[in-house]
Amino acid sequence: MSQLKLGRRALIAAVAALGLAGPAAAEGHQVLENIHFLIPGGAGGGWDGTARGTGEALTKSGLVGNASYENMSGGGGGKAIGFLIENADSNQDTLMVNSTPIVIRSLTGVFPHSFRDLTLVSGTIGDYAALVVGKDSEISSMDQLLAAFDADPNATAIGGGSVPGSMDHLVAAMVMEAAGRDALDVKYIPYDAGGKAMAALLSGEIAALSTGLSEAIDLANAGEVKIIGVTSDERVEAAPDAPTMKEQGIDTTFVNWRGFFGAPGMPEEKVAQFQQAIEKMYDTPEWEEVRARNGWVNIHNPGDEFLSFLEAQEKAIGDLMTKLGFL
Repeated sequence: MSQLKLGRRALIAAVAALGLAGPAAAEGHQVLENIHFLIPGGAGGGWDGTARGTGEALTKSGLVGNASYENMSGGGGGKAIGFLIENADSNQDTLMVNSTPIVIRSLTGVFPHSFRDLTLVSGTIGDYAALVVGKDSEISSMDQLLAAFDADPNATAIGGGSVPGSMDHLVAAMVMEAAGRDALDVKYIPYDAGGKAMAALLSGEIAALSTGLSEAIDLANAGEVKIIGVTSDERVEAAPDAPTMKEQGIDTTFVNWRGFFGAPGMPEEKVAQFQQAIEKMYDTPEWEEVRARNGWVNIHNPGDEFLSFLEAQEKAIGDLMTKLGFL
């Protein structure tokens, strides 16, 4: 076990022993009285669902007494980040949810801050990416998609539900680069909604669609698409028939993580409380119900492990965005 893990666990144990983990800590169950979730986007989005699902599991399991929620849209998530930094002293009970876009948008300068300006609490869940083709497509594997691409890159466009330089685009470029093709040759077509992207896929306007695995599973279960590649290390339980990129000889993985951040300068004992609550949450039936309902993958990266994960992702994304001309 690493020194980092030992240090974190020792700190959590010390907090609990000292009775700092809330009034019910002596009962060995409740860790915190209150958590306030700051959500950088509107209701119904991925950040909103992650915060509310986590709060539901924490409160129903009894690990947290009360959870409250605040949606603060604006600036691609930058408004909420700025608010948390500027009002750090009055937000010590606040956890802000975020995901891969905090890396992408800080690299591109959409907002001036990065994950380094916040207290890193824990990576919590992830959604792998996938490439899918229409149900009637002649393409049924990555080998066949690559063969079509080699024959005519312009006629083998890959679509996504977001703008050039966003996650859908970067995943498509990352996969093609790992397959030995030039990411600059990938013809990426953005759509502003999943429905329009699906219509383009089914009409043949694009050869494949880059999307989140949970969305791909829903489309496959509805009989609309075939999943031809997933960016996980191993096959995912929720989609056992969907092959990974790696098993098809394309050595690349990617996960759109979601996790929680605190205000800068948060006391270590408070960080340990949050981390203890999240760590204990994974073993509760209430969390498993939320996780399964949403098709999430458990990815637990607390503290320093979270920092290492984010730095590695920042480098990989930054290198690719530089090559594609976005940086």
